[in-house]
Amino acid sequence: MATDTSKRDNRITELLRRREKHFAGSFLLYQEPVEIVRGEGIWLYDSQGNRYLDCYNNVASVGHCHPRVVEAMHRQASTLNTHTRYLNEKIIDYAAHLAGTLPEGLDVCLFCCTGTEANELAMRIARSVTGHRGAIVIEHAYHGNSTLVGELSACTYPPAERPDHIATMEPPNTYRGSFRRGATLSETELAEQYAAQADPAVRQLQDVGQGVAAFICDAIFDTQGTLDAPPDYFKGVYEKVRAAGGLCIADEVQAGFGRLGEKMWGFELYGVVPDIVTMGKPMGDGHPVAAVVTRRDIADAFMQKVIYFNTFGGNPVSAAVAETVLTVIEEEKLQQNALEVGRYLRKELDRLAEKHPLIGDIRGRGLFIGIELVKGHQTLEPAFVEAYTISEKMKDDGILIGSTGRFGNVLKIRPPLVFSRENADLLIGSLDRQLTAVLN
Repeated sequence: MATDTSKRDNRITELLRRREKHFAGSFLLYQEPVEIVRGEGIWLYDSQGNRYLDCYNNVASVGHCHPRVVEAMHRQASTLNTHTRYLNEKIIDYAAHLAGTLPEGLDVCLFCCTGTEANELAMRIARSVTGHRGAIVIEHAYHGNSTLVGELSACTYPPAERPDHIATMEPPNTYRGSFRRGATLSETELAEQYAAQADPAVRQLQDVGQGVAAFICDAIFDTQGTLDAPPDYFKGVYEKVRAAGGLCIADEVQAGFGRLGEKMWGFELYGVVPDIVTMGKPMGDGHPVAAVVTRRDIADAFMQKVIYFNTFGGNPVSAAVAETVLTVIEEEKLQQNALEVGRYLRKELDRLAEKHPLIGDIRGRGLFIGIELVKGHQTLEPAFVEAYTISEKMKDDGILIGSTGRFGNVLKIRPPLVFSRENADLLIGSLDRQLTAVLN
């Protein structure tokens, strides 16, 4: 008789065979994929009943299958679900609630379904309002997967294939970039040096006749390895972009909705107010809802030239779900939890760094942390294989994390906002064991 392990392996093999036959363009995490069948709070469960601490998934921002979110979805789906071309108070209420979390003036919402759609719409708005076509993005950026937003996602194709309406600038990586902390430069000088990288990008777009429509950036620099930009960095870049006639877009899909702890939105940490804010997956705790928020003058200038509607964007079910998610964040004090647990986690990671020389740098805010692994603190040689191995072994240990960065050597910790100190202790214990094992 087959063992439980062989039954599991046979099932996974058959699922992989069927997936390969019917899927295209999608990849799976882990060398030995996990069949996840259920989620609850901070936990995910596989088909064998094994439990995994989810330290990776920011989609389920308030926890997997939060009962209030599930109830709101069920109740509204049982009542009405249609497009936004009818009046519906729930959609208006949510738009007002969402706008109330943003700086004054950012109060006009356009709803869609995904972060890709939000960034696509933001760029359409910027191009229409400015009369320019060019965009400035950070090297190795990712903003989505439509044709236009795919072009903004510089990490997805080689530089030789970059269209002339896209210009890139070096990320403010003060650990391994052109200008590094701990040397002779102050934080102000670091900000100035990295912000100055916008100047050649502006000139490049102007020289080819594209002009600058927008600068788009996420405040946590996820695909660049989770960076802490110098405090005045965004002020400097925004000033240069606006002087060139462009708009500033804050992509808050990763950093928004309280994840960074100190503020609701990532850009607020840098004392700037963007012209357009985009948001996506954390809005609906897994339900597909996204938005663009901008100023009235920008929205009106766009609508004078373009008829925009989105059949599913902002439908009553999405609005009910998103409203509940935002209310849960506020009432359950999840932003404060991200701040407090994030500080505790950071303290424990700093302790691990003293023990394990493989840890070169720890970055991030709140419950979005990057741990850069290097083979030498002087050479900064990326420890890519070690990062991959640790991620795989932690999965076997019941802990799910990710990796990111240009070299794939940055461990990414990005759990749902209900992450607790007890959860952090489990994570730290597993990471400690695997950091020890990977070098032995």
